Amino acid sequence: MQKSQVLLVGAAVALLVVLVAFGRTIPHSEKRAMPTAGPMMGGQEQQPIAFSELLASAKQKVPADKLLLINSLENKVVRGDVKTQQIAAYKQLYASWDSLNQLPIAAHYLGEAAKLENSEKSLTFAANLFLEHLEHAQDPAISKWESQQALSLLDQAIQLSPNNDSLKIQQALLYMNTGEPMVGVQKLREVVAANPDNLEAQLTLANLAIQSGQYDKAIQRMDTLLQRHPDEAKAIFVQAEAYRSKGDVKKAVELFEQCKKLLKDPALKAEIDNYIKSIQ
Repeated sequence: MQKSQVLLVGAAVALLVVLVAFGRTIPHSEKRAMPTAGPMMGGQEQQPIAFSELLASAKQKVPADKLLLINSLENKVVRGDVKTQQIAAYKQLYASWDSLNQLPIAAHYLGEAAKLENSEKSLTFAANLFLEHLEHAQDPAISKWESQQALSLLDQAIQLSPNNDSLKIQQALLYMNTGEPMVGVQKLREVVAANPDNLEAQLTLANLAIQSGQYDKAIQRMDTLLQRHPDEAKAIFVQAEAYRSKGDVKKAVELFEQCKKLLKDPALKAEIDNYIKSIQ
């Protein structure tokens, strides 16, 4: 899980330490949230931009020679009666728009090629292009459209690889960060129901519990995980943060110290030491 992570607003400093210490296996804390795909506009949910509108706007900024090539490639897609020809034309359109730094449109065409290729690798790659731009998108209508495109591509990839938990978690986090949190939570629960040892899903659910004030649920979830994996430093760290959040600083410090002993990197140990000092 790299680009599509849900924002947790609670215990930001502690979660930042986790990100530094263990990699981005749990949600962002120090960065701003990705633009929400479904904000309310005058009491109504934000609608996605139509691709035709996005394309028309972008074409107004394209030099004439480039626009001629793009229009030619679009005609190839329409007229192509062989799938391989359509895939090739879509990829050329992707390259053309990418060279113009029009990333959402480039991602669209690579996504169309991936749908025709119907391989997990190509579908996931295209979805990640949308996710990369989604983190920086300013227009809520474009954000909504990009999130829908990424979800659709991940859906197709999951159908091809139904046992790939990483794809399911990526999709769940995208739902949670783009206006449908309960759909995302349910998908994460399905992952851990089928595979209780999936650390990423368990950590994410525990952190969501912390963020919503359900500290005992987070502790219990980590307790269960640690019964099977007693030396899992990530789980110990998150459990410590749950205790800190509920006000049991003494227990939290004890667990942070336990977590620290499992780390080899002196810099990471120092990060935890600094955090312990800040909460005492």
